[in-house]
Amino acid sequence: MKWKTLLAAGGLVFGLAAAPAHALTADEVKTFTLGNGMKFLVLENRAIPNANFYTFWKVGSRNEAPGITGLSHFFEHMMFNGAKVYGPKQFDRVMESKGGSNNAYTSNDLTVYQDWFPASSLETIFALEGDRIGNLAIDPKMVESERGVVASERITGLENSNWRMLSEVVEAAAFRAHPYSWPVIGHESDIKAWTQEDLRRYFDTYYAPNNAVAVIVGDVKFDEVKRLAEQYIGPVPARAAPPAVRTVEPEQVGERRVFVRKESVTTPNLMVAYKVPQTNHPDHYALDVLQSLLVSGKTSRLYKALVDKRLASDVDAGQGDTFDPGLMQFYAVAADGVAAGKLEQAFTAELDRVVKQGVTEQELQKVKNQKVVEFYRSLETINGQAASIGHYEVFGGDYRKLFDVPAAYKRLTVADIKTVAAKYLKKSQRTVGVLAAKED
Repeated sequence: MKWKTLLAAGGLVFGLAAAPAHALTADEVKTFTLGNGMKFLVLENRAIPNANFYTFWKVGSRNEAPGITGLSHFFEHMMFNGAKVYGPKQFDRVMESKGGSNNAYTSNDLTVYQDWFPASSLETIFALEGDRIGNLAIDPKMVESERGVVASERITGLENSNWRMLSEVVEAAAFRAHPYSWPVIGHESDIKAWTQEDLRRYFDTYYAPNNAVAVIVGDVKFDEVKRLAEQYIGPVPARAAPPAVRTVEPEQVGERRVFVRKESVTTPNLMVAYKVPQTNHPDHYALDVLQSLLVSGKTSRLYKALVDKRLASDVDAGQGDTFDPGLMQFYAVAADGVAAGKLEQAFTAELDRVVKQGVTEQELQKVKNQKVVEFYRSLETINGQAASIGHYEVFGGDYRKLFDVPAAYKRLTVADIKTVAAKYLKKSQRTVGVLAAKED
């Protein structure tokens, strides 16, 4: 069944979207765990002669401490810069010679490496991954080279992104104790001061096979994946479990406000961040829908209240996946001639309406339909399948929770949305940030 057919037929207006003719099931995902504790999730998909290899390392900026902030992101760079068998820059060159490509990203909670390649190159990919997991070279010359790259990335990122500059300050104010208070890229002084001992200790602590989950999807055979994993990654020894993050953010008992000055800003930028629970919390789906009701598309509440009324030129929101309670961040760019205070007043008024009056059944049904369509679309490719399976394994504790998603959205009611709006969109739980050339 084609999604464009469903959309054209108008079948998404009143009823929840149906699953495609062949919907992926939990039984199709097979698993094994190596003796060293590294878990593998494998999905055989012969739609195309390609495969991917995702490795989810349970290490992000929340695992750092003052003095070594940014190390998780730094190792995202270092993992491509040489090991025992494959030297500096060889990881990319060898993979590309076999028709593959790769990428990686770091968040507050994870570092994820993504390999895409022809299925015939599977053994080469295992050889590359096993080499850097077991024998990463932390060469001082390469460290200094990448240190400069990361330092430059931090500077240019703040210069080029108003969202990033404002978000960094808002998060620092919102979190007084928890590691979510510092940026994933790290503080400039820490980037300059990391030592070889810091790097080696961090790698040995967090890049242990028992601290990772690998997902392989594509034109592969389970038995072959298991054989290659045992051959290339099985010999890497397990290590002691990394230390738990013990700091719990104290309850916020009042609104916090920050102002950031940036001369190049032509109109004020507003960010309002509310404390919300971690991704595996029962309220997660209701909050996800609430966010979309507020900002997704031209019929969303905040678009109509701010952009249509020419108070803002843009409105957006973000809610990252987290192991610990995090933030739902709303962002708006003021229209020409609109002061930050006027924009904030209109923003707050619209959120108060949702808290007090709730949303309509029609609004809710539309967003629920969109969420389910997006869910099934995300599983149409091997890339989406690997990302989704890994996501639910690490954040939900079990990849099988992936298959409960459509039902979770379907169960939501207008009462649920009103409840979470009243519970989390509180003045005492928010941090307000303004980025502008000068204060109002």
